[in-house]
Amino acid sequence: MKKIIGLLLITAMIAGCKKSTTNPGGGNGSGTGNGPGAATLLTPAKDEICTTGSVVSDTVSTISFTWNAVAKANTYDLTITNLLTQKATTQTISSTQATANLSRNTPYSWYVTSKISGKSGSSKSDVWKFYNAGSGIVTYAPYPAQIVAPTYGQIMTNAGGKVSLKWTGSVASGKLVGYNVYFGPSNNPDLFRANITDNFLNDISVSANTTYYWHIITVDSNGNSSDSGLYNFFVQ
Repeated sequence: MKKIIGLLLITAMIAGCKKSTTNPGGGNGSGTGNGPGAATLLTPAKDEICTTGSVVSDTVSTISFTWNAVAKANTYDLTITNLLTQKATTQTISSTQATANLSRNTPYSWYVTSKISGKSGSSKSDVWKFYNAGSGIVTYAPYPAQIVAPTYGQIMTNAGGKVSLKWTGSVASGKLVGYNVYFGPSNNPDLFRANITDNFLNDISVSANTTYYWHIITVDSNGNSSDSGLYNFFVQ
């Protein structure tokens, strides 16, 4: 999936990282069965513009992940997703910290699933996003919008000739200018609405027995943009 990630170099300097002022939250994730509680994430901080790690090469650095211990939990699954490729990796550990080698100048999301060995049920933490920094000072493209509904490949029944589109998004630097929504029955849909500041479009007219395609381009005040990736759904 083609991603628009344009990075604007401002000036060159030794690699650095600006910490987010967002206070850590978390612990409000979802649970299944009789599993332990959800972990509270600590670092990398939520929506952090960049993260100082141990530089491995020009393109890779080692990032440390930490979270609070959960009562009764004795294993944790750390899941990290590259938001450009949507490739996710999971490692299982028994402690509350782990490291991973990640691509620099790249946005990621991460979460922790708490488990009790030998028992069913688990609890998922909140999902946090961060940018893994590269060298120099840069402005980072927005995080790619995450599609909420309709989900990929969903079959819409009894749509009543109308559907609503929903998504979430955030920016790493600068301010949000808006979302450009591309929508239509072609797998290369045309621009449908531009510079929307809400996270939804309601009451869109659709026809029965038709597959619709859509994606979201997020634009920030630095002129950078990112693409959610193409989604589709079918209206019966």
